[in-house]
Amino acid sequence: MNLTRKKLIIACVFVLAKLSAIGQVVTIDNYYNHELTKNIVGKNVDFHYLWNDTAMTGFSIFGEAFKKNGAKSLKTLSSAPTAANLKGTDVFIIVDPDHLNDNPEPNYMKENDANVIAEWVKAGGVLLLMGNDEQNADLKHFNLLASKFGFTFNNDLILHVKDDDHFDDGGLRTANEPLFKTSNYIFIKNAASIAIQHSAKALLKTNDGKNAMVISKYGKGMVLAVGDPWLYNEYTNGRLPARFENDKAANDVAAWLINHSRKKGR
Repeated sequence: MNLTRKKLIIACVFVLAKLSAIGQVVTIDNYYNHELTKNIVGKNVDFHYLWNDTAMTGFSIFGEAFKKNGAKSLKTLSSAPTAANLKGTDVFIIVDPDHLNDNPEPNYMKENDANVIAEWVKAGGVLLLMGNDEQNADLKHFNLLASKFGFTFNNDLILHVKDDDHFDDGGLRTANEPLFKTSNYIFIKNAASIAIQHSAKALLKTNDGKNAMVISKYGKGMVLAVGDPWLYNEYTNGRLPARFENDKAANDVAAWLINHSRKKGR
């Protein structure tokens, strides 16, 4: 092998190594939300809002949207966050934290946990918080974290949808919002509204002016929050009437989170 060819091979290997390091790591929480169901042999298994859950309850479609937009890996964190186990994660997602109806021994958000996550965001992490209405999530402890970023989830109910004949009660127009580059009309059902205390900004509002989605710049990082886990498979797989574009919205949100994680100064 001549010297020129050898140098070319070395250069190609170096470029490929650099490219493989570009992709982001997206981590889903399985500690604050840790729901179990029995499989066909009666064994308890994790489910709900997980990458590998391909049923209606899962995030498999959302996970594919992250891969499409450059994520190199999807991970799951099943323990309380620490500086060590968040290291290497670019986007961290916490969804629908458990209360006693979900889990007889819920892992509530603690002040120390909230401080760890806030420091991670401050250093450049991108955080997605997806709550739920108070009947289906622990918002009291979740707000220990949310309040770090200038907002809290309210104990109320917005975008209430009684049944499939009233889908548009959960409809939100997104056509003029830069985050939603391809989706014009989305569906979010039975969410908690979000109160802004200081630094957060409203992204989407209901027709009666309540905050459905907010963003907050925090240090070098960014937080996106919504009062419902609206991007799980049930609402991104085409089951909704065609006028709702949650499948496109999943891609829009994933792209926004990935793009912001690329801007981090770490």
